[in-house]
Amino acid sequence: MKTLYFKTLQSTQLYLKEQLKSKKLTPPVAVVANIQTDGIGSRGNLWTSQKGNLFLSFALDVNELPHDLKLESVSIYFSYILKEILNEYGSKVFLKWPNDFYIDNKKIGGMITNIVDDTLICGVGINLIAAPKEFKSLDITINREILIETYFKNIEKKVLWKQVFSKYKLEFENNKEFFTHSDGKKVSLESSILESDGSLNINGERIYSRR
Repeated sequence: MKTLYFKTLQSTQLYLKEQLKSKKLTPPVAVVANIQTDGIGSRGNLWTSQKGNLFLSFALDVNELPHDLKLESVSIYFSYILKEILNEYGSKVFLKWPNDFYIDNKKIGGMITNIVDDTLICGVGINLIAAPKEFKSLDITINREILIETYFKNIEKKVLWKQVFSKYKLEFENNKEFFTHSDGKKVSLESSILESDGSLNINGERIYSRR
C-alpha cells in the first residue's frame, strides 16, 4: 500500500477522491494527515481535528477484495480488522454496528466507506491521544505509523468475510444498549439480530449500513 503523509489537509477522504478522479493516484493507495481542517464524520457531521489523532483514508480496487466479501459488508469488515489490532495491543475498544469505535459508552472514532466506480474508499478517524468532551480517546498508547503499517499488512492477508463475521457476531451483544439511525430515525439495537451479510434485522425490517 503506497501511503502519502501530509501535515495538513482539508480532508484525507476528499483529497483522495480528487486525486483518484484526476488519475494522479491509483489504488491501492492511502493518505494520512496530521491535521484535518474539515474532516468528515458520520451522517455528514464534522469530525473534529486534534493533532496526534489518526486521520486516514485509503482506496482499494473492489476486484481485489476477498471473494466472499459483499459490498454491503465492507464497513464492518474493515472496521473490525482495525478494532482487532487495537485489541491485540491491549485496548478495550469494541465495534458498534456498523463502523464506530467505542470504549465503554463513548465513541473514540469511526469509519466511512464509499464505492466510486470500481474503487472502495475508506476514511478513518480515531482519537488516539485527545478527544472533545462528548467523546473519548483511545485507552492505550500506540504509534500511529505502526498502527497504519500493521493495519495494511492485515488487509493484504485478505481474510475471508466469514472469518471476520464469525468473530464479530460473538461480540455483537455489546451493541444492544445503543441506537443506530435508519431513514433519519433513531432505532434501538436492543432487539436487533445480526444477519450473515452484516445487516440488522429489527422487528422484521432489514437495515443495511449506508456508510
